Amino acid sequence: MLYKRIKLVVTLLFFGCISQIKAQDKIPFDQGTKYILADVDVIGKISYNKQTVVTFAGLEKGQNVTIPGEEISNAIKKLGKLGLFSEIDFYINKIAGDSIYLQLNITELPKLSEAKFAGIKKKKSEEFIKENGLTKGKIVNENLITTTRNYIENKYKKDGFYNSKVTITTVPDTTSGNEVKMYINVYKGNKIKVKDIDFTGNEKFTDYKLHKAMKNTKEKNPLRIFKASKYIKDKYKEDLTKIIDKYKENGYRDARIVSDSVAFNKNKKDLSIKINIEEGRKYYFGNIKFLGNTIYPDNGLRNILGIKKGDVYNGVLLEKRIADKSKPDGEDITNLYQNSGYLFSNINAVEVKTYNDTIDFEIRIVEGPLAYFNKITVVGNDKTNDNVIYRELRTKPGQKYSKEELVRTIREIGQLGYFDPEAIEPVFKNVDAGAGTVDIEYKLVEKGSSQIELQGGYGGGGFIGTLGLSFNNFSARNIFKKEAYKPLPMGDGQKVSLRLQGSSYFQTYSVSFVEPWFGGKKPIQFSSSLAYSKQFANTSSGVDKSRNFNIISASVGIAKRLTVPDDFFQLSQSLSFQYYDLNNYNIGLFTFGDGSSRNLAYTIGLSRNNKGINPIFPMYGSEFSISGKFTLPYSLFNGVDYGDLKNQEPYKLQNEGTTNIRTADGTGEILPGQYIDANGNRALTYQDATEDNSKIDQKRFNWLEYYKIKFKADWFTKIYGKLVLRTLSEFGYLGAYNNERGLVPFERFFVGGDGLANFAQDGREVIQLRGYPNNSLSTDDGGPIYNKFSMELRYPITLKAAASIYILGFVEGGNAYESFNKYNPFQLKRSAGAGLRIFMPAFGLLGIDFGYGFDPLTGQTKANGLETHFIIGQQF
Repeated sequence: MLYKRIKLVVTLLFFGCISQIKAQDKIPFDQGTKYILADVDVIGKISYNKQTVVTFAGLEKGQNVTIPGEEISNAIKKLGKLGLFSEIDFYINKIAGDSIYLQLNITELPKLSEAKFAGIKKKKSEEFIKENGLTKGKIVNENLITTTRNYIENKYKKDGFYNSKVTITTVPDTTSGNEVKMYINVYKGNKIKVKDIDFTGNEKFTDYKLHKAMKNTKEKNPLRIFKASKYIKDKYKEDLTKIIDKYKENGYRDARIVSDSVAFNKNKKDLSIKINIEEGRKYYFGNIKFLGNTIYPDNGLRNILGIKKGDVYNGVLLEKRIADKSKPDGEDITNLYQNSGYLFSNINAVEVKTYNDTIDFEIRIVEGPLAYFNKITVVGNDKTNDNVIYRELRTKPGQKYSKEELVRTIREIGQLGYFDPEAIEPVFKNVDAGAGTVDIEYKLVEKGSSQIELQGGYGGGGFIGTLGLSFNNFSARNIFKKEAYKPLPMGDGQKVSLRLQGSSYFQTYSVSFVEPWFGGKKPIQFSSSLAYSKQFANTSSGVDKSRNFNIISASVGIAKRLTVPDDFFQLSQSLSFQYYDLNNYNIGLFTFGDGSSRNLAYTIGLSRNNKGINPIFPMYGSEFSISGKFTLPYSLFNGVDYGDLKNQEPYKLQNEGTTNIRTADGTGEILPGQYIDANGNRALTYQDATEDNSKIDQKRFNWLEYYKIKFKADWFTKIYGKLVLRTLSEFGYLGAYNNERGLVPFERFFVGGDGLANFAQDGREVIQLRGYPNNSLSTDDGGPIYNKFSMELRYPITLKAAASIYILGFVEGGNAYESFNKYNPFQLKRSAGAGLRIFMPAFGLLGIDFGYGFDPLTGQTKANGLETHFIIGQQF
């Protein structure tokens, strides 16, 4: 029989909690005896209900317990695993016969009242609070303190602050209950740079080539812009591997780093690195045999491998041809098998013989059974309806496993624009080689997809305001359901855009609707739009509302995803109509000031888009498109002789500082400022000539007759890491069926400037060419032909869902031409510059470019020079 405060169970430690059982003073009990648990009294600093704590401990009244024994030990473990308590103590209160009364004395871990930082700016401290979840009410334990300290230190070390230190202290908050204040002192220290990197033992490669192989660890160099010098231990270790890879790529299989040292210099602000290399001899590939392959013949696998006997040994290339880890859709043997359903295949390259400078290999293949997709699920879509995502999936239950289709599915989900493309993660679940099945769960992070455009500016002699709303994940079927408005019915992947733009001299209203899966069964996109614009003459004396120009526009279109040549192709068709109504609008925009024109056109386009996952910042892929816009050839059947109509047109003869103007045949004289017709038959006043011109052009352009051909090619190539090269080529041509009728004054190309379209709806296309003023590379009436070539280097600062930001540098050239006789694709206006882009889901794309035009504008002799361009809502 035992007495008085004797420990019955040894002290247990879990998650920083001290737990033990003790006997109260002078309460005798028999060690190892079974008792019936009569009651558990809970005391201490707790905010939880007594019964809740007992339940968490797994104890029940009436159960048998042994003192000391397994039941109490398990109770302590369960409470300890909750991570809520700093102390857990069991005491014996009373023993009555075979019943025992226990007391549980526990102390809750304190909660956080606030976290205060010292040594860093407020904005940075707010960032750390958010990233570490240091919010009020957070339980403060050793794990939280340790992980917070490590996170902040590692964050700074990754930025080159190798000596950063973080100290964290907690102080009880006297103004509240069991709460503490957390004081976090951050010492960044100096950014540690690399003064020099010295190589020894290298004869086959120069120091320069080895420095270049180290992608992350660079010597100090004030001329280097994109890669600053900083020492990060993990990145340095990666660079040591890259040095060896450099040797392996060139045949030196046995190359190794004998020793390396990193030492701080006396100033403690930079360090020196010494690397000693043993290069070894150069090797070549010998015989390469394939073993275990029954699905694909040796010749087919040899073509994928792309390595022949006698080639210089390249261990890095061999590894990539077996399984390229840098490219999920790479052309390698592993992907060849996985794209055919062999998820469980295993391919290894094994050296089997080395003689002199030659190495023989065996490519050993275990093909395994075919695998099939079993259960496909999606999580993380809070707003977007499941069917909108599932219809884009290329991985279907029961379908043969294909890595290619898995990668394509990730791209299709990212291209929707409703989810953070950088956070899409396919999770493999229940991988069963025996059954040959695998479950896939796509983890998504939803982001805002609707946008608001609200801007104002001064242009054209007045203030211009714009209000635009774009709902990119709209649900038309729920438009009459009150409960669906949160704040609008969303989730079906439809797009509705509303736009209002106006000033003292014009107003434009437009609405559009896009359904990407018309009918719900196939990827057939239906689109429609309606717009109305009213413009007034903006003269030097003010706005003249008696002179106006009205435009009504409507269009419908269908775009269908094709399967041949592949399913990246899309065929689109649309029918559009514009009605132009001019009332005393003689301001030079058109060749007539009274009357109307009609533009009924059919557009057909073929495009192929396989750009990378992120539509805002694609890192690979391309987009090609060719389109033709055609009107009916009215001159074939309307009975108008346009050649005769043109001969009737009066010719304006200006008096270029002389006192007389002669008729067209060289005889007779009329007063300066008068006009004659082409045959010199009658004298006209300026008003007469203008009215005649207007009537003739009204006949010529009553129904617009033209065709327009456009071509665009856009490539994205990953240079290194996330550094991307974008190359772009564009061409456009406006032609006439009937040369006597001539080109229409609508549908022209206006080249130069920021590329932002203005309020005119006469079919014009504004072509961006930075480094020059807006529309400065075309005539006032626009050009019927244009060319443009562009190259951009892009690098992302952040690609988070809240805001994607990237910087760019560009060189480009382009021009507009009056006719094919003057067309010269090498006679370009050239420019170069740099810019910044910010994409926020709620506001779309914002940016600024600084471009320098190297060529003079028409009529000038000097280079155009520097231009600043603001980008709002433009395409990516």
